Amino acid sequence: MQKKNIVFIAKSLDGFIAGKNGEIDWLHAIPNPDNIDMGYNRLMEEVDAIIMGRTTFETVCGFDIDWPYSKHVFVLSNTLKEVPQKLIRKTTLLNGSPQQILTKIHEGGYFNLYIDGGRTIQHFLKEDLIDELRITTIPIVLGGGFSLFGDLPKPMEFDHIESKVFLNQIVQDCYQRRRQ
Repeated sequence: MQKKNIVFIAKSLDGFIAGKNGEIDWLHAIPNPDNIDMGYNRLMEEVDAIIMGRTTFETVCGFDIDWPYSKHVFVLSNTLKEVPQKLIRKTTLLNGSPQQILTKIHEGGYFNLYIDGGRTIQHFLKEDLIDELRITTIPIVLGGGFSLFGDLPKPMEFDHIESKVFLNQIVQDCYQRRRQ
């Protein structure tokens, strides 16, 4: 069975995925009156499940909307002990190293995964467990915040697969990990 870990995330021009106080309202800086999904629905067709960190999970839970995911969500946390009752069948709490987490998830039959959340992405990158990056750049400079990328033990090479422009301003680049 082929396995694939995909990052699908937006960043500012200066490389931040959240502002200085964790704010993400800037993601809607460019009006999208037709609600173009910018590849999200295609991603959801490709993946079996989602892995996200606790902060991302809590952020999504704080939105005034119904649970937005049709795929099972694995929430990574060392501190969270339970999820809201309404999400028990839709989410699973896990902890451990990224490789241990992947082993557990693969044992459950989930192989193509959407990796979401800043720290989660950084941890998976550090262990060279990301196969594809789909990075959408919003044309705003935040001047600080939470960076998409952190320190890595060694450089990682990716091949550029494609670029798309949405709403004449938002650029989405897709990169595939170059493996030796």
